[in-house]
Amino acid sequence: MKPFDVPAVPDFTALPLARREDLRHWCLHLLATHVLIGGATRSGKGSVLWSLVRALAGGIASGLVRLWVIDPKGGMEFAMGRPLFARFACKSFEAMADLLDEAVAVMRERQPRLAGAVRVHTPTESDPLVVVVIDEMAALTAYLQDVELRKRIASSLGLLLSQGAGVGVLVVAALQDPRKEVLPFRDLFPTRIALGLTEAAQVDLVRGDGARNRGALADQMPRWAKGVGYVILDGTPEPARVRFSYISDDDIRHLAAEYPAPADAADILAQVGRETADEPTRPLPRQRRGPLLPDSLLTFLDRDTEGGEQR
Repeated sequence: MKPFDVPAVPDFTALPLARREDLRHWCLHLLATHVLIGGATRSGKGSVLWSLVRALAGGIASGLVRLWVIDPKGGMEFAMGRPLFARFACKSFEAMADLLDEAVAVMRERQPRLAGAVRVHTPTESDPLVVVVIDEMAALTAYLQDVELRKRIASSLGLLLSQGAGVGVLVVAALQDPRKEVLPFRDLFPTRIALGLTEAAQVDLVRGDGARNRGALADQMPRWAKGVGYVILDGTPEPARVRFSYISDDDIRHLAAEYPAPADAADILAQVGRETADEPTRPLPRQRRGPLLPDSLLTFLDRDTEGGEQR
């Protein structure tokens, strides 16, 4: 399906992303919400994500919206659109954790400033909407081997999902496996899109209890139906089937050339006295070798090595 035209000024309450079965537009209400996109491999999650980027492109170029993008697949999905993004992390999981920590810092700065004045942040060029886009979220929440880093990422995501929507720091995430052990804060996403899934039980995990019984047969989606998914229309409890636009590589290159983020887009961190830089290259943490010892004994040995008291 041909992509929609890029709005000069995006309407954050009605971003055109897909077509309904009656050929009318399906528009995403992005303001003050978080979005979860669930779908099996090759189901078209990229179509949803890039349709959203395209709908926001006019605001990206004007500075009305900032995209902070995390691509754990080494940039395979998003690197082609790098000029569109104010922040981008794709290689270092520590850099991804830093990005999420800084999104929390922006959220914390806005909370006391907006409290008592408004209940929902209104994006402006001086106080833009920040959208944190995460591809393959399970790589950060379930499959990351560094336990401490995984806990740090989970803490930041929990804060953003529970407190960020009202102050204009939003999360849009895609994943293949919606189980609770993979995404423990799944219920903190008010807006959910179900593409083709592999199991019937996964449909309710993405769309909510009873969604499959009400017609969201995402587990029966044919393999050729990439970018076809189920959403909820305003005022109706029954899920509706929609088809998202296919955004080609050439379309992405055109977006990146025509709608790059302003050169100072990352300066939003100046609000909280933080600096930003290109994604750092850090050495891998040194691995302990030798016999396995209890944590209490390791702590004692480390303290002794550092010159602490000996008993």
